[in-house]
Amino acid sequence: MSMNKQISRFDLTERAIHWMSAISFVYAALTGLALWSHKLYWLASVFGGGPTVRGMHPWGGVLFAVSLGFMFRRWARVMQLDSDDKVWMKNSHLYAMHRDQELPETGRFNAGQKMMFWMQSAFAVLLFASGLVLWFPEIAPRSARLLAVLVHPLAAIGSIGGIILHIYMGTAVVPGALRAMTRGTVSQGWAASHHPKWFRELSKH
Repeated sequence: MSMNKQISRFDLTERAIHWMSAISFVYAALTGLALWSHKLYWLASVFGGGPTVRGMHPWGGVLFAVSLGFMFRRWARVMQLDSDDKVWMKNSHLYAMHRDQELPETGRFNAGQKMMFWMQSAFAVLLFASGLVLWFPEIAPRSARLLAVLVHPLAAIGSIGGIILHIYMGTAVVPGALRAMTRGTVSQGWAASHHPKWFRELSKH
């Protein structure tokens, strides 16, 4: 069996949801940064100017929340942490050192990817809830508005940091991962190396 043979990792629906989420997140993040700091307000000119950014930023957030909702529905079950994932997390430094063979074998997603999924889901809930309060401040009590002013930027910073890490891991640390999300396929050798448990399950079918 040739290990260079391509196998499906993400179907068209999964890729469409992922890229819709990614694009809407980048838009919401950049327009949000433009509104958050006067030093970053120059970003507003890239997206049509201040009034346009103020009007469209919330809609970018809504699109991100909706697309992440579809992603959650699609992947929530497979993202559940098991006993092997807990061992993987305790020894995650070995993954950073490219000593994967010393870690428990991973399924379709490793523990780091699962934690990223749950972290981004939590941040998305905080961003959406606080964003609604800031979008319609007249319907919320003063305490909720004050809390939203604090929560929204903190959740955004956490989410942006997570996405930067996600991009770094998917490009520099794990070559071939980006291809999986653009073309939908990976080589059998890649699957056997990075997600051996998942590869064995596929081989049974």
